[in-house]
Formats: sequence, structure tokens, C-alpha cells
Amino acid sequence: MEFTINQIAAMLGGEVSGDGSQKIKMLAKIQDAKTGQIAFLSNPKYEQFIYTTQASAVIVKKDFQARKEITTTLILVDDPYSSFTVLLEEYHKMISFQKVGIEEPSFIGTNSSIGKNIYRGAFSYVGTNVKIGDSVKIYPHVYIGDNVTIGDNTILHSGVKVYSGSKIGSTCVLHAGCVIGSDGFGFAPQADGSYKTIPQLGNVIVEDRVTIGTNTVIDCATLFGDATIIRQGVKLDNLIQIAHNVEVGKNTVMAAQAGVSGSTKIGENNMIAGQVGIAGHLVIANNTSIGAQAGISKSIKDEGQKILGYPAFDIKEYFRSYAVFKRLPDLNDRLRELEKKVNTVQASADSNSN
Repeated sequence: MEFTINQIAAMLGGEVSGDGSQKIKMLAKIQDAKTGQIAFLSNPKYEQFIYTTQASAVIVKKDFQARKEITTTLILVDDPYSSFTVLLEEYHKMISFQKVGIEEPSFIGTNSSIGKNIYRGAFSYVGTNVKIGDSVKIYPHVYIGDNVTIGDNTILHSGVKVYSGSKIGSTCVLHAGCVIGSDGFGFAPQADGSYKTIPQLGNVIVEDRVTIGTNTVIDCATLFGDATIIRQGVKLDNLIQIAHNVEVGKNTVMAAQAGVSGSTKIGENNMIAGQVGIAGHLVIANNTSIGAQAGISKSIKDEGQKILGYPAFDIKEYFRSYAVFKRLPDLNDRLRELEKKVNTVQASADSNSN
């Protein structure tokens, strides 16, 4: 990465205050930045560093008012944090899409088509009847089964496994070790106490701009023609389990170790924290926020709710209940004292009556 400050400002739609001809080679934190690097100031707690930073440029809010002399060049924008994120994205693209060509040994099956600017790493496997778009990056030890479709500009990091029939959209990122299209957890109990495997014949559809974290697993649907669907813009963290026939609505984010049971439909723009467990055959409304370690045992029908706990309920009611829960030992002691007093009074009354 090497751009002038003026070029970066134009990319961000910002204004330059200072020497815009300086070249930027790297991004850095404002407190650590050196010459040739660019940083940003969003949190007022870090304002002190803008007066001492050695960064060649700092991205700041348009209404920023300096209290002391500033030696660095400023780029004035509406939202410094979002603007810096744009730069991180561009930098990431430059790094991620550097690789092109085919490393050996690697394998590609018959009737498979590959787009332009492809990278296929060593020991990668591409099955038959696979369709791969332009600028796709397939890192070493990736497995892509038969009849898979992968859109343009998608990255599959080392060790990704994409089972047969899966469909991956454009501009997706699949991190190391994630598995797309493995069997759903389908077993029929038998009279002798054993379990008979139910074949899982459906597939997985991952739409555009989806990120799937390391070692996350998305199971295929049970019946042929059905699909487990991850809608566009979804961001899945590491170590997440998505069961068969689940649908995750667009722009939903889900943190690590969450699990979604079969046939549950999750709405759009939801925020699901770490270690959340969601039972099967439920519907979760749009714009729902679910706190860490919550257990969802019934559908959430009203949009915009914030819930927590197990079983989960409204977050305000949860904290009110928790305030009482913390006092239970003290309340129990007080109750015992009251019981003693009542018993003493009762004994005295009985004695007087005799």
C-alpha cells in the first residue's frame, strides 16, 4: 500500500488540512504511529495522542477543534471510525488478492470452469462440474466437492471444506477450517435403542458478502431441493454451529460458540452474542438482540426486542430479576429471623393462654 494523503482523502470523501503530498505506506494506532503511517481519532479519550503522534496523517471528525498545536496532516471526514474501516478493507483486499496462479500439486475435476485471476494453492481439490468465478482465492488444502458454485472475489482460506452441491456467493470470506454442507444431525431412534441415520440430501446456500469464521459448521438441509440458507451480509464468528434447514436473515451477526438448531428461521439485522443456544423450529423476528449465553426456547415474534437469560426474556426484566436473585441469601437470612420471631411470639402466646 502506498498512496498520497490527497489520494486517501479523495477515497474517503474528506478534506485535507496540511501537506497532502506525503505518502502513506501503512495503517497504525494513533499512539504508536510513525512517519509514513496513517491513524484515526474517534474516541475523545485518545485526543492527547494527536498532539504527540508521529503519524504522517490522522483521520478526524470535521468538527474537530484542536486545543494545542498539531504537526500532523489531518483528513477531515464525517465519521473517522467508518473511514478508517474503509482503509482497512482496502488494505485487506490488497493483501488477500495478491496471489494468482496455480500451485502444484492441485486437482481439478472434469467439466469444471474457473474464472480469471484465480489462485489455487497447493494440495487444493476441486471436484467435477464446479463453477468458480473471477478473482477467487483458494488456499492450500481446500476441498471443494462436486457441483459447487462459487461467486467472484470470494476467498477460501486453508482447510475449508465445501461439500457437494453447495452454493457460495460473491465477495465472501470463508476462514480456515470452516465446513459448508456437512450432514445435519438426523437420526431415527429404533426399537432396540439404536439410531438409524437419516440421509441428508439438501444443500447449503451462502449468499453474497458473507463472512464465516474459523471452524464454523453449516449443515446441509435434509431433503433434496431444500437448503440451509445464509443470507447476504451475514457475519458468523468462529466455532458456530448452524443446523440443517436453518435460515439466517441478511446482515445478522453472530458471535462465537452460538448454536442454532434445525429449521429455525432467524430474521434480518439481528445481533446474537456468544454462546447463545437457539432451539429448533423457531422464528426470531428482525432486529432482535440476544445477550451472551441466552437460551431461546420459544419464538420471538415482536421486532426490536433485547433479551437475555435462560430461558431468555426482556433484558430490563432480566436485570430487575437478577437484582433480586443476588439478594436471595440475605433475604433468606431475614426470612429465617422473622420465622424465629414469629415462633417466639406464638410460643409466648400459647404459654399465656394456658
